[in-house]
Amino acid sequence: MAEPAVASRLLDTLQLAERPRPRAVARWPHAHWLAVGTVCLGAFLGQLTASVTSLVFPALEGHFDASFAAVEWVSLAYLLVLVALLAPVGRLSDLVGRKTMYLGGFAVFALASLGAGLAGNLAVLVACRAVQAVGGAMMQANSVALVARGVPERAMRTALGVQAAAQALGLALGPTLGGLLVAHASWRWAFWVNVPIGVLGMLAGWFLLPRTFPDGRCPARTADREGRFDLAGLLLLAGSSTALLLALSAASGLPLPGWAVAGLLAAGTAATFALVRQERRADRPIIPPGLVNTPGIRAGLLVALVGYLLLFCPLVLEPVVLAGRGTTATAAGAAITALPAAFALAATAGGALLPGRWSDAARCRCGALTAAAGLLALALLPAPGPWTTAAPLLLTGYGLGLLLPANNALVMRAIPAQSSAVGGGLVNMVRSLGTALGTALPVLAVHQAGAAAGGRAVLLLLAAVAALAVRLCRG
Repeated sequence: MAEPAVASRLLDTLQLAERPRPRAVARWPHAHWLAVGTVCLGAFLGQLTASVTSLVFPALEGHFDASFAAVEWVSLAYLLVLVALLAPVGRLSDLVGRKTMYLGGFAVFALASLGAGLAGNLAVLVACRAVQAVGGAMMQANSVALVARGVPERAMRTALGVQAAAQALGLALGPTLGGLLVAHASWRWAFWVNVPIGVLGMLAGWFLLPRTFPDGRCPARTADREGRFDLAGLLLLAGSSTALLLALSAASGLPLPGWAVAGLLAAGTAATFALVRQERRADRPIIPPGLVNTPGIRAGLLVALVGYLLLFCPLVLEPVVLAGRGTTATAAGAAITALPAAFALAATAGGALLPGRWSDAARCRCGALTAAAGLLALALLPAPGPWTTAAPLLLTGYGLGLLLPANNALVMRAIPAQSSAVGGGLVNMVRSLGTALGTALPVLAVHQAGAAAGGRAVLLLLAAVAALAVRLCRG
């Protein structure tokens, strides 16, 4: 009986940390847009880190005398921790408060970024990135829920589009900033740049985010105490994703013996099947089968995974392809910026070019087809250069900017309000899985077939996947 009492006191303490906004802010009719802006700081920070890191891979290879397959774990370690933590952090946030978790995420992210910039070897850098991902999970698991439950229903799609645009702005600045840092400063600044943004996010969130529970009490607390935390599910999710990505990295050049690769594949497959079984019988599963098995939600989660696969694969692949043709890091970064810049444009204003009567499902289908056309054009370029590469990247980014915000709106409308943070965590978890696959797939292709041939094969595959995703876009 002592354990529930301790948990209750901890919950009460955490909820006291959620201070109300200043009265003038709370009374302003458009205060929800200030909260959206605060969430956009976290969205910007997470994607800036992702896109900057992909541009400093070559510098890390030289500095640490490491292989491409080893250096990619600077990104994969971050993504694996995100995949493991997003769903359970979402459930914990429904219990203790989204504002509390979101502000704590900024603090952890900023401190880990400082440590990553000071890392003296690759292992320490990878470890700091894993800690950084804990803060990223605390922010990302709550971002969609904070927006979707904090704005009027009529403004939800616009607000989610603004959030997606903030992500895209971080992605857009990342390649150019990464190229400039490699050329004129140090790779360490790719991590130190996060520190002031994290401090700003904490201050803004403290004053501008509303309390999760306006009356100071969470209606889900009693119900959530009745079931145990799904630790087995968390461990199986982390184990399966880590084992399978390690096996993929071995095929990409990470020096592991054959028996170890076979063991990783077997362990990853077994853990995946065990995870499905565990989630069906857990009292409080971290991946609730009732949500995932709902047709509209399941299709939307698959579209989110595919969308981020299509977004990140070119961001990792094209710097390698352009570098192989003698393009400088600065020019490559400027050209690749076309993809996230077009994504930002479409996410905020691109929908205005579509008929106003179109549903979110129709916008999803249009976006998927547009992205497929852009990827196909990129794959068929006879001699990729920075400026010829930019045009199909613009088309691809525009299509993804139509696809992802509309899909997010469809998913969040289908998720019950009491499970909004869990649902938001699931959305971000599949995004991270898509990002991880988008990071690992280009490394595999380049290692197996070279930058030119391997890159073309990957882009053709991505175009086919984007075309097939049209069938998943449902209202």
